Amino acid sequence: MAIIAAVRIVASLGLSPDDEDNSVTTLELTYEIGAFSFALALGTTAAFTILVDAVSQVQVLMVANALGYGVGVSARNAGRPIIAIGQLTFSCIPIAVASFWTMQIAYAALGLTIFLLITAQSVITRRIFSELRDSIASANANALLATKMEIQAHTDVVTNLANRAGLNQALARAMENFTEESKLALIWIDLDRFKEVNDLLGHPVGDKVLKGVAQRLQDVTPDGSTVARFGGDEFIVLCPIDGLKHAELIASEIHCEIMCPMRIDGELLEIRASLGVALLPDDTEDAEQLMQRADLALYHAKVGGRAQTCFYEPSMSRDLVRRREIEAELRTAIQRDELSIFFQPIVDLETGKIKTFEALVRWFHPDKGELRPDEFIPVAEETGVIVTLGNWITVQAARIAASWPDDVTVAVNLSPLQIRAPGAALGIKNALREAGLPAHRLELEVTESLFIEDNHATAAFIEELSEMGVRFALDDFGTGYSSLSYINSFPFSKIKVDRSFVSGSQAGQKSDAIIQAVAKMGNTLGMDIVAEGLETADQVSAVRAAGCNLGQGYHFSRAVPDYLAAMLLSQERGDDRQRASA
Repeated sequence: MAIIAAVRIVASLGLSPDDEDNSVTTLELTYEIGAFSFALALGTTAAFTILVDAVSQVQVLMVANALGYGVGVSARNAGRPIIAIGQLTFSCIPIAVASFWTMQIAYAALGLTIFLLITAQSVITRRIFSELRDSIASANANALLATKMEIQAHTDVVTNLANRAGLNQALARAMENFTEESKLALIWIDLDRFKEVNDLLGHPVGDKVLKGVAQRLQDVTPDGSTVARFGGDEFIVLCPIDGLKHAELIASEIHCEIMCPMRIDGELLEIRASLGVALLPDDTEDAEQLMQRADLALYHAKVGGRAQTCFYEPSMSRDLVRRREIEAELRTAIQRDELSIFFQPIVDLETGKIKTFEALVRWFHPDKGELRPDEFIPVAEETGVIVTLGNWITVQAARIAASWPDDVTVAVNLSPLQIRAPGAALGIKNALREAGLPAHRLELEVTESLFIEDNHATAAFIEELSEMGVRFALDDFGTGYSSLSYINSFPFSKIKVDRSFVSGSQAGQKSDAIIQAVAKMGNTLGMDIVAEGLETADQVSAVRAAGCNLGQGYHFSRAVPDYLAAMLLSQERGDDRQRASA
């Protein structure tokens, strides 16, 4: 028994489970040989004490030792029933055999009891094994389910990329492992006009596009990157970089890969995207600020015309603070009547008489002085304040225009967001009713950007007000997505040729030809053609010769307050009366 124990100790030291050369089968076989040998040696020794009729104390010691070992080890090794029952059998059977061999009643009773013990202990061992197996299986199932649920909680169901929670987890892990030599780039990607794909081709096609973009991002991003779908049509790539140049290269590759045409169900789709990039630690050392600054860079990419890549710059944060400040102050300015309406005349180029005044908003801040429209109008459009501001301008302009002669109209610019807002037409009607201004004396100027999206609300708005007599003008013609279909589809009574063709850097022989073509078309369709940006008498002569019948610009007058607009009209009417009396 001592020799067997020593051999088992040596075997356990020499056969380490961490050694790749030792297979599981070898380890199990070695253990079984040692366990069975020791149990058999112990049981045989106890049986030998009975056969040689050793002193009773020795017999009791060895038999109790063997039986106790067999019972105890069967419970201990219940996870492997063969080993447990084998050790129990090898330690107890020799004793039972020796007991029967003596042919004595007491020993025979002991042998019978041992057989019953083996049977009972085998049943107990198998029951323990069954309970252990079921418990382990249940624990494994629960662990697998928990792992699966955790994966699902961090995975986007459409693209199988990390979702927002998965991205946060990856970002937290990256921050934990971040060192002084580490650099990270967070690239925020927004698919431009993706809503049109869902609306025109259906959501199943839209999901396939998202899957395609996800696969392309995974293919082009470097090893160790996390690609996540942040939500909707937005993706985020978190990747290790060597520096700014490396980040620029990755962003460029991502942009090019996304914009490659994608064939979905026989349709060849061109997907465009805008990218915003922020770097760690160059732009910030905080994970939350990294997200914010990448988002801010994305905003500038979209404002800059979409399908662009912008890297974060400190000036973007200053601009954001400035915009938020303007937004808050603009809402207050509307409530406190800090805004004013100025009017710029639109003149008949043949008679020199004022036909229309265009209403323009001016903001005289009590502390900052006059703020230019190009400072606060874009902010108003981004934040939705333009709806409130536009309605206020319409009400004020209509009220002032009601005091002018009946042949003078007022023109008001409308934002696409204002037109698409619920109850937009009702707001215009209420403004006309409160001011007592006939509908035909109001002109609403819209730009070509309004018609980029085929929106039924836009068509219904124009149709409803046109039936009342409100007139519509197409503003800044030639600078956007110019299309004759707009003119053919909507009841425009006036086209305004953008100032860039008249007095801008593009003015020249080609622009003159464009003005002539537009004027000829307008005259044929019975439309007024307004030349914007007239600053000199030569420009007035040129656009009149090209066929424009109306003009607007500093040559005639700057935008003036309402009382000066009334004085211009009064002076004009007075001159007419003097000529008539003469």
